Amino acid sequence: MSISPRAIDALKLVSDLQSRFVKGLEAVSCGNEVAVDFALTQWLRDGGTHGGGNRYTASDGVFFDRASVNVSQIHYEDLAEKKLASATAISTIIHPSNPHCPSVHIHISWTEMKEGAGYWRIMADLNPSVVHEAYRDEFIELMQQAAPLQYEEASAQGDRYFFIPALDRHRGVAHFYLESYRRDDALADRALAEVFGKAVIDGYLEIIRKASQGYPDFDEADRSEQLAYHTLYLFQVLTLDRGTTSGLLVHDQNDLGIMGSLPAHVDRDLLASWKERVVPLQQGLVQVLLDALPEDGVVTDEVKLELAKAVREHYRKNPDALSFQASGNVVPPTVENHR
Repeated sequence: MSISPRAIDALKLVSDLQSRFVKGLEAVSCGNEVAVDFALTQWLRDGGTHGGGNRYTASDGVFFDRASVNVSQIHYEDLAEKKLASATAISTIIHPSNPHCPSVHIHISWTEMKEGAGYWRIMADLNPSVVHEAYRDEFIELMQQAAPLQYEEASAQGDRYFFIPALDRHRGVAHFYLESYRRDDALADRALAEVFGKAVIDGYLEIIRKASQGYPDFDEADRSEQLAYHTLYLFQVLTLDRGTTSGLLVHDQNDLGIMGSLPAHVDRDLLASWKERVVPLQQGLVQVLLDALPEDGVVTDEVKLELAKAVREHYRKNPDALSFQASGNVVPPTVENHR
């Protein structure tokens, strides 16, 4: 654990949010007579010398297609050459099995530099396979209420970050993204992270509770729409998402955790049809992703590791391709901070 008081406090904050979310997800599934228990997995950075983390996961195929709620803290206080003191985060993605229940991505992190400066990254986005405008509007409203002063800027940054140029569409329908966020009031910044985190967790739990009970039945057309959307999600994460790519380039000690955002099944043929739509330098990346995916599109742990390796090797061989990664108003020097 980091010795910094602010990093210690940040770890408590994200751990509390993780517990709140996992308990809420288990309760929602139980209310729908599924009763999913999340499994705990821990991992260590450099054998624990420089931190590590844990994740709660579920993939029962009945209520959750994939669900992963990750907390980590990396610290380098014993390494004088590192600029980064610590990085503490909760990063979570939930893909319900019911196509009418939207997926959600939430990320809240505190980064502290050895020079004393620090900043927050606060993200949340609603990602439905089958769009219900009422749930979209509900999610937008709860984010506006949780961060009334920041919402306009964060929504604009999120719309920019989650846009997919090759497909001329966004990944989700409601986006919030504050990068390198800090004001003169450190306590207010910390309070924003906590209030916003609780609001999006509680609000999302209510949305999937209502969706799962309001739309208990779905047909093959709904399933097909979900499969297409899950394919788009994997495409965006592995070809555009800067956070995923940075995590893979920094180290290879938590590849399964970083790949925890991937859904369980994708349409390999649909993904292949998008290869020619990306810029030439990225077509090679799409091809190695296709090479790592089996014909049936099932994303097992073994496939996740192959995908992680493919992304890492592509950007190491083609560093200029990083310029095609998504960004908000600020491009954080995440990889440089860890060197």
